[in-house]
Amino acid sequence: MFHGTMTALVTPFSNGNIDEEAFRAHLERQIAAGVDGVVPAGTTGEAATLSFDEHKQVIRIAVEQVAGRVPVIAGTGSNNTAESIELTAAAKSLGADAALLISPYYNKPTQEGIYQHYKAVADAVHLPQVVYNVPGRTNSNILPETVGRLSHVANIVAIKDATADMEQLVHTLNVCGDRMEFYSGDDATVMPFMVMGGHGVISVVSNVVPKTMTALTTAMAKGDIVMARKAQFAMSGLNQAMFVQSNPIPVKAACAALGWMNNELRLPLLPMTGEDAMSLRDAMLAFKAQLQSGSESLELADS
Repeated sequence: MFHGTMTALVTPFSNGNIDEEAFRAHLERQIAAGVDGVVPAGTTGEAATLSFDEHKQVIRIAVEQVAGRVPVIAGTGSNNTAESIELTAAAKSLGADAALLISPYYNKPTQEGIYQHYKAVADAVHLPQVVYNVPGRTNSNILPETVGRLSHVANIVAIKDATADMEQLVHTLNVCGDRMEFYSGDDATVMPFMVMGGHGVISVVSNVVPKTMTALTTAMAKGDIVMARKAQFAMSGLNQAMFVQSNPIPVKAACAALGWMNNELRLPLLPMTGEDAMSLRDAMLAFKAQLQSGSESLELADS
C-alpha cells in the first residue's frame, strides 16, 4: 500500500506551542525532496507530550498542507487501547490515509494482549493501520507468530520494524507471506532490510536528508544495489549521530542548525549540548563535504 521513504516528522515548537508556520514549511521541504509519505504525531513528533487537541492539530496541519500529494500516516499510538481507538478515529475524520500504532508501553502486556490491542483498534476504526515494533521503547517484542496473526486482520496492512534483527525479520516475513508490507524503523539498516523484502522505511534522518534516503529506497526498488549501498554508506555518520541521545533530541537539533525551526523540545527531553552536540555538528559537516566532493553517485542527494 505504501512504499519508499516516509519521514517520521518532527513537530516544531515556539514558546511552548506548535509552530504551524515552521511545520508547514517542513512538510513542503519534504515533498519537494520527493519523499513517498509523511508520518506526523509519532515518536519523532513528540506525540507523548502532545495534548489530545495538539495531536489532532498536528495531523490536521499535515493533511491540509500535503493536500493528497503523498500519503499521510498519522501516529495514533498509545498504551491505552481506548485512547488509541479515539486518536485513530480522529485521524480518520481528519483525512489521514492510515494510522501508525505502537505496542503498549509500560503496561507490559503478553503477546495475546498485544494482539488484542491492535485488533481492537482495527476492528473499531476502518482505516489502514501499521503495527510498530520498537522494543527499545516498549520493553516488549512483537514475536513473528503474533505479527502473523495480525496479518490476517483486514485493515492491518503493514509493520514498522525497528528491531534491526534480520533473523527475526526473515521469520516474520515467512509467517506473513504477502498479507503485510514491511517498513524499516532503523535508518542504519534500511538497505539490508529492503534486500530481505522490505518495502521502505519510516525514517528519522530523512527529516534532514530526505533526498539521500529517497535515493536509497528508489535505488533498491530498481535493483540498483551499487547506488543504494553508496547512499546508505553516505548517511552512516548521520545515522549514528541521530541516536547518540533519545530521538528526537538530535534530529530536532539538526533541523535547528539548518535554520528550519527552533531547537525546542518538551520536558522531559532537553536540547543537546556538549560533546554530543559537537558530534552531531561534525557528522553534518562531514556529510555536506561528502556531497560537495562531486561524487556522481550522490548527485540526487541533499546539498
